[in-house]
Amino acid sequence: MSAGGGHVERMLRQVAPGRYDAYESLLQALADGQVWMLLWHGTPGSPDAQYGNMDVEGLGYAPCVTSAQELAASGWNRAHEVVSGRQIAASLFPDRYGLWLNPHAPGGGVGIPWLDLRRIAGGLDRLPAGPLRIGEPAIEIPQFYALLGQNAHRTPAVRSLRRAWVQPALGAPYLAIGLDLYDAAPASVEAARVMMSQSITAVPEGLPVSTVALSDEYDPVAMWMRVNARPFFDRAAYGAPPSAPSYGYGYPPPHGGRQSGPAPSAW
Repeated sequence: MSAGGGHVERMLRQVAPGRYDAYESLLQALADGQVWMLLWHGTPGSPDAQYGNMDVEGLGYAPCVTSAQELAASGWNRAHEVVSGRQIAASLFPDRYGLWLNPHAPGGGVGIPWLDLRRIAGGLDRLPAGPLRIGEPAIEIPQFYALLGQNAHRTPAVRSLRRAWVQPALGAPYLAIGLDLYDAAPASVEAARVMMSQSITAVPEGLPVSTVALSDEYDPVAMWMRVNARPFFDRAAYGAPPSAPSYGYGYPPPHGGRQSGPAPSAW
């Protein structure tokens, strides 16, 4: 356990404003390591176990320390439990809670927002590094949009399509296509995959394209699209009545709608 905590601490010392590469290394160390979670109530494994809670600029974080040595230095006199980084990330992000590392340390420690916990839980290599800059695509590729619209019209599972240009903190920018499906059944998802594979041939060589489910309430690109992007394909425009109710198009509550009190139940 001490080895995992030590690696997190080494990466933690490298983090500084604007050092997105160092922050990404910290996330990787956290994904592969563990943290010492501070229990506000209960004991490890008990039904009433609850993590502590911090409110920073209106966002909720569960405090933790990165080693047994830091636990002793913090002066925490209640119970704690050692949890893997991936496990605590998967536990906290659905409730829009982040993780705050070593809040007792000089300077106040480092906060990991829930969006980055989502990346740890889902795979750092599978989700783009934030903070993301998201806007309307400026690149002109009418052939691709026309072909995609035609294929979407022939794919009954697709209700509408939106688009955005995404610039990650690290890595190349890419075109994101938002898929609004009538349902998330495997057949519908597979139909959308086939639609994209049939259309991607019209994309200029070297232009990265990714897809995002507009129903994903945790994806920052989907959240941006639901609020800011108008559909470039909308089945309703063809006169076909929707076969399922639409979901809400506003941003979700920033951290589960909770303003105070303990963080979610311990794992």
